[in-house]
Amino acid sequence: MDDTTPMPVNHHGDHPGFAGLTGTLFAAVFLLAGRAAAALASELTAPVAGDHVVDIGCGPGNAVRAAVRRGARATGVDPSAAMLRVARTVTRDEAATWAQGSAEALPVADACATHVWALATVHHWRDVPTALTEIRRVLAPGGRLLAIERRTEPGATGYASHGWTAQQAESFAALCSSAGLVDVDATTRQAGKRAVWALSARRP
Repeated sequence: MDDTTPMPVNHHGDHPGFAGLTGTLFAAVFLLAGRAAAALASELTAPVAGDHVVDIGCGPGNAVRAAVRRGARATGVDPSAAMLRVARTVTRDEAATWAQGSAEALPVADACATHVWALATVHHWRDVPTALTEIRRVLAPGGRLLAIERRTEPGATGYASHGWTAQQAESFAALCSSAGLVDVDATTRQAGKRAVWALSARRP
């Protein structure tokens, strides 16, 4: 890919995932590293009792627990059985539930969610249009999507490339509109010490 070719929003969609001992070790890392994004998602969307949050790529469950602390129900979805084992182990609240699955095939009912969160996971999705179609399916009318990705610079490599440039944030916003979501908005925020993109959209 040359410098003039737009980078896809899921530029790490070929990631093999987190399985076995590797998955458990990364879950331990994400328990610490994922707290700031979870807190930001909770702050921006302010779920309350009666809400249902679906967290795509929930990892060890930081965001699920943040939603539950506000009184909402929350379902964490992740393709990694190892991540979900850790999430279940460290979460005691019965308002939190867990399901193995992917963004492209969410194992939840139609129109069941008031909020769908995707925190630092969109860049790993295999098929973004299919995932957005799934998100529109599971959102109740008026429900909102929130995607958070680290701000990156063009040409970044390795771990520093895990996130979005401004062009990628704009591309994802356009894909959300194409999927039938409205009120699409991408802004920059701080998640702890890290600059991130926060993109929100609503199911009409």
